[in-house]
Amino acid sequence: MKKHLTPTLVIALLLTNVFSVIAQAPNKVVPIFKDGEAQIVPAFEDASKWIRHDLWVETEFDTDGDKKPDRMHVAVTRPYQTESEDLKLPIVYVSSPYFAGVAPFVDGLFWDVKHELGDMAKERLHPEVVRKGKRPIISNSHINKWVPRGFIVVHSSSPGTGLSQGSPTVGGDNESLAPKAVIDWLCGRATGFTSPNGTEKVKAFWSTGKVGMTGTSYNGTIPLAAATTGVKGLEAIIPIAPNTSYYHYYRSNGLVRSPEGYLGEDIDVLYDFIHSGDESKRAHNNATVRDVEMKNGMDRITGDYNEFWAGRDYLNDMKPMKAALLMSHGFNDWNVMPEHSYRIYKAAREKGLPSQIFYHQNGHGGPPPLKMMNRWFTRYLHGIENGVENDARAWIVRENEEREHPTPYEDYPNPEASQVALHLKPGAPKKGKLSTMKSSGQGIETLVDNYSFTGAMLAKADYTNHRLLYTTAELTEDIHISGTPKISIKLASNKPAANLSVWLVSLPWSEDKNTKITDNIITRGWADPQNHRSLTKSGPLKPGKFYEVSFDLMPDDQIISKGQHIGLMIFSSDQEFTLWPEPGTELTIDLDATTLNLPIVGGSEALKKAIKE
Repeated sequence: MKKHLTPTLVIALLLTNVFSVIAQAPNKVVPIFKDGEAQIVPAFEDASKWIRHDLWVETEFDTDGDKKPDRMHVAVTRPYQTESEDLKLPIVYVSSPYFAGVAPFVDGLFWDVKHELGDMAKERLHPEVVRKGKRPIISNSHINKWVPRGFIVVHSSSPGTGLSQGSPTVGGDNESLAPKAVIDWLCGRATGFTSPNGTEKVKAFWSTGKVGMTGTSYNGTIPLAAATTGVKGLEAIIPIAPNTSYYHYYRSNGLVRSPEGYLGEDIDVLYDFIHSGDESKRAHNNATVRDVEMKNGMDRITGDYNEFWAGRDYLNDMKPMKAALLMSHGFNDWNVMPEHSYRIYKAAREKGLPSQIFYHQNGHGGPPPLKMMNRWFTRYLHGIENGVENDARAWIVRENEEREHPTPYEDYPNPEASQVALHLKPGAPKKGKLSTMKSSGQGIETLVDNYSFTGAMLAKADYTNHRLLYTTAELTEDIHISGTPKISIKLASNKPAANLSVWLVSLPWSEDKNTKITDNIITRGWADPQNHRSLTKSGPLKPGKFYEVSFDLMPDDQIISKGQHIGLMIFSSDQEFTLWPEPGTELTIDLDATTLNLPIVGGSEALKKAIKE
């Protein structure tokens, strides 16, 4: 027989529970939030009390050929209260192929770039990585930032690196499925083990099942890779200078191109560079991935976009993505160029995902301000309604401003920008003119390729036949460029193949020792004229025949100061980025049929006012 409670007894019990919670609250350590941000909690700060342990998470793939699912090595750093006080916290997760070390830089690691276009370079060397690091710590990155603020930090080594099983594929499916498996384990859907081959299981009982990912460069690519699987529990990602397409990293519009500072690098070089996993599996991995899949797919002969590259382009995989996205990139990043983040941000925005982008004026790397990251993770991992999704969509660090104080934009590009067409007037081998006024009968001009001159040397030269340079009149007012410049060039070559390089520069070139070369470079772009019709199919040029080559330069947001000139430089081989064919190739430009489109805030009126033609 059930006993019925009287109203008085119900009230008494409720009051007892309230007083019990009040009595326990001072002793219960929980995250603290202020102004929509997770605060440092003194009880979480003592690193000597953090619990650190490692494990292996089983995946759904086998890429090292042992007929067993590959297991990923995972390390956890969490406050001791997650053990003693049954406290559950959200996760900041970082994965990388670099944690266990990389191959040495030796002569012959990179492909030799000094050869004719369409020829294959001699075989390069394949140095091996000597793994470093000791268990149970994979990395100490991010722990001092996030653990004291009430997050658990998890690290994992990507497939075929460190103590993770499998093979690196540099953008293959397993590099998306590996972090997915770790997130599944954090959410109770996958199995973790205490050893790489054992059967003793371990559970993430301290996890709320809310995961955020971040990282820089390759470490920033992996959060995006995980997000494209649509894995449940990955609530937010903050990729910093991520490589979002390996084609865009190693090719440009059909042209074989290297990232800045790594001339001759290609996807197989990066494979060797990171392959720090089990030495007994390397022969199998090399034979299946590097020497077959990559060798047959990467195509250093034509540079065409193909199925191999399409499978390593995350823009093609975004349909399942659900995670909120905050991206960070530098406009002067010539390693992983700024288009990588913009193309993903644009697609995420079109999908209706919560999306923001942070751009600064420096080079590779550089996270958003901690306040911005904190608000993002606090909102989507802790569930605190701080309104971050209603903040400005774009944040731009203006020239000479501190990174902590970016300028908010309604969006990127600046919505007030519009494309302005600029036309060429002759002047070679000196400088021609760049004008908003179109006129006919400007004729043709020819340059002679010579890789021995750097782009900076060519831009500074008063007189040279190794480039064509066209400049606006001196700016009488500042001009704000925001967006992606576009170029259409009508050209002919005296050979069946040629490099095509374009720089947009600010002149006169600064000789101040404290000024970086990139301060004069507005943006750049490269293309293979053989791909003038298609990115997937190229063909030899007929010497003397004119072709129209159209492509985007890298996105930018920059204010060009009054007193400067905006210059368009067209040349062939770019010493820092392209292959180096024998000097002498001639490119002839049809000036009437060549147009530069610049995204100018204020449009044509703003530019015409500044150059007073």
